[in-house]
Amino acid sequence: MIIKEYLKLARSFNAGLTALAPVVGAVAMKQFDLTHLFLLFLIGFFGHSYGFALNDILDLKIDRTSREIGDRPLLSKKITLQNAWVFTVSCVIIAFLLAIFLAWRTNHYFPLVILVFSSISTTIYNMISKKYPVMDIFVAGGIFLLIIYGSTTVSTNLTTLAWIVSILGTVQVFFMQFIAGGLKDIENDFKQGAKTLAIIIGVRVEEGSVKIPYSFWIIGYTLQLAELILLFIPFFLIFSPLNTYHYAQIIALIFLSTLMLFISFKLLNIKYFERNKARKFIGSHFQINYMLVPIMLMALSPWTILLAIIPLLIFLFSNILLHGTFLQPKTM
Repeated sequence: MIIKEYLKLARSFNAGLTALAPVVGAVAMKQFDLTHLFLLFLIGFFGHSYGFALNDILDLKIDRTSREIGDRPLLSKKITLQNAWVFTVSCVIIAFLLAIFLAWRTNHYFPLVILVFSSISTTIYNMISKKYPVMDIFVAGGIFLLIIYGSTTVSTNLTTLAWIVSILGTVQVFFMQFIAGGLKDIENDFKQGAKTLAIIIGVRVEEGSVKIPYSFWIIGYTLQLAELILLFIPFFLIFSPLNTYHYAQIIALIFLSTLMLFISFKLLNIKYFERNKARKFIGSHFQINYMLVPIMLMALSPWTILLAIIPLLIFLFSNILLHGTFLQPKTM
């Protein structure tokens, strides 16, 4: 079914995560209007689809050398390159049309400028990510601006919480790009001479055995530590004095953070390169990682728990319908 192939091209399994970036920005500004938040979700969804479809188009030559991602529709030739371009351009046009409508609805037009720079940052990343090291800064910058965009659709006078959420989301993306993404693609990237941070630092796959230097571990755990510090700061700077409800949130966050760190440990200590195993770790880490911010934001409204559940449901249903798995999207 052709719709399934376009959902694969859009990387629908983690579309809910990017789609929520502008939403959490708005929620951090205490915006709870469902129409407003739904429009932001759609803008994030189509922006996500644009970024990943463009990535598949621009990386087609490199991806052709990897058998493990043959389920991607451009590689399987279930979608032509021309149709992929049409889909990609359509996604970014739809995202901006929705953003223009939201700007008209709220009478806030400045956020459109931020959204333009977010899309530019994402585009630059897709164009040069395999050519130069540490280019993941552009995709992280794109997400940072996307969260800021969501916040500014409420007010340009951003709160401390909005800034913390924006930086927190950026740190999360750094880990997923530098560490998880670097390990996921390490075998093929190394063969093709890609200049990712993982390769520059010295991560290697030799005869199926993964070699990870201590410097890579240090970067990974430093990013996770920074994320956890940012995650708990609001409880002492913004939400205090704490009550029983806040302590329940903290306990839930400690449990999920511990689970996330355990998965990080398993990923960073993987001995043999098995892409399916890496997909399982990364897919699990994706979902737990991005549940943390919505649970923290429950201090503003208990309904924000839905922001943690929606991406998980999208992830599971997408994998089941498109790939026949729970935690191992074959297009990852």
